[in-house]
Amino acid sequence: MNTIIDAVDKIKDTAASHDRLFFVEVMGRDSGCLALYSGIASGAEEILMPEQKTDISALVEKLKESVQRRKTSSVVIVAEGDDGGGAFKIAEAVKKSFDYDIKVTVLGHIQRGGSPTAKDRIMATRFGAEAVNALLSGQTNKMTGWNGKEVTLIDLEKVVKQHNPFDKRLVSYNYFLSL
Repeated sequence: MNTIIDAVDKIKDTAASHDRLFFVEVMGRDSGCLALYSGIASGAEEILMPEQKTDISALVEKLKESVQRRKTSSVVIVAEGDDGGGAFKIAEAVKKSFDYDIKVTVLGHIQRGGSPTAKDRIMATRFGAEAVNALLSGQTNKMTGWNGKEVTLIDLEKVVKQHNPFDKRLVSYNYFLSL
């Protein structure tokens, strides 16, 4: 996620200096978690993800409103699994009704790069130790997870292709207004 946010920050600089709209595609074939959280953290205009249907007309209207507010740049985060067909197809559809300089960036596997944070390294060690202890005690078909307080074991059946693992309130603009 930090790699995505770093890339989007740089893209926003370019978008502002050239008065452009960028569609940034991030990983998320089956889940929009990365798109949602990176979109919130980076201040994206819109976030498109598999959990919600993409309405191109509504997207165009929101982007036009953004331009009317004199924003110098706009970024739309697109999860690769979005039903609109990915960032290139969505950008192409938007361009038909929105006369604006539009660019697309697909971050792809660059997102997997970068150095882990200290917290990442400590969590990996804790997860690894829990996994080894589980194997030594005969437990299989489990993965390690974090429940907010401690490392836990979770049945693989519960995590494979799990959809909507994020707080659905985060996709509602009204939720943020109520804070």
